[in-house]
Amino acid sequence: MTTTRALVAPSAGAPFETRTVEHRELRDDDILIDIAFAGICHSDIHQVREEWGPAIFPMVPGHEIAGTVAAVGAGVTGHQVGDRVGVGCMVDSCGECEYCKDGEEQFCTKGAVMTYNGRGYDGEETKGGYAKRVVVSERFAVRIPEGIGLDEAAPLLCAGITTWTPLRRYGVGPGSKVAVVGLGGLGHMAVKLAAALGADVTVLSRTEAKREDARELGATSYAATGDPAVLKGLRNSFDVIVNTVSADLPIRTYLGLLKPMGTLVNVGLPPSAFEVPPGALVGGSRALAGSNIGGIPATQEMLDFCAEHGIGATIETISADEVDAAYDRVVAGDVHYRVVIDTSTLS
Repeated sequence: MTTTRALVAPSAGAPFETRTVEHRELRDDDILIDIAFAGICHSDIHQVREEWGPAIFPMVPGHEIAGTVAAVGAGVTGHQVGDRVGVGCMVDSCGECEYCKDGEEQFCTKGAVMTYNGRGYDGEETKGGYAKRVVVSERFAVRIPEGIGLDEAAPLLCAGITTWTPLRRYGVGPGSKVAVVGLGGLGHMAVKLAAALGADVTVLSRTEAKREDARELGATSYAATGDPAVLKGLRNSFDVIVNTVSADLPIRTYLGLLKPMGTLVNVGLPPSAFEVPPGALVGGSRALAGSNIGGIPATQEMLDFCAEHGIGATIETISADEVDAAYDRVVAGDVHYRVVIDTSTLS
């Protein structure tokens, strides 16, 4: 077994503990990664606090992993020791179904293996990136180009690909009018990526507090949605709306902000069901959609695009002993815009 120091959640909602954990010995197609930075995603918090149903404890969270290859299995061909690599939300899939063959491993018919709080096909629990090292199949490690720092790259493995996927799917580019609802960990990446793709980007946020931030991130317009008159003035304005928030929205009102044939795509997970009269969609041939993460090819495409355009996540870096406090700050919305753990601080 390979051992490493890691931050472990011993039970739901309990403070993190630093422990030694085990990973499997390298298989032929495995690589061992020395982790430099691990991003904190809000989904980590939901799972550690068991807000999404029963979880596997003790748990090592983290699916925004950036580091360097420390060792390779005998059959590895795509990576070598010293390579800069990242790992996102998945660490395995069948590789044989139609979705895997199309590079959409997240939809694997056998069930993609999640980076943590999951089980591999061998039944072993998966352990994530709040650690010094991790072992994964080489198929699920992507190359981090030299143009991005490993710290700023870590959140791209989740927040970056989650927002890149709908922007590409719905054809965002020069001339597109895009609105981003919410300016947090996901929203700030949606703004950066949409702007770099050539779109005219408007941020829709509840208050005026983030207007200047939005401009610095690349938005051309900003609207404080706490005033109903503001939304009324934006009717029929956007080709694509990316909703990144997990709060309930007056979804029919937001659908009205779309141009005919526009799409409102959700990457957040609001707690309540949407109530949409069919006429709100049919009348303007509008679409209400959802979007998951992307597959491995799309993740590599996104990283290469970010390197080409000088894009990284906007981060603040913390030490391992600050993670419990950081969780509370993320929930309170007191982070601009992604927290990254410096794993060298793990004793």
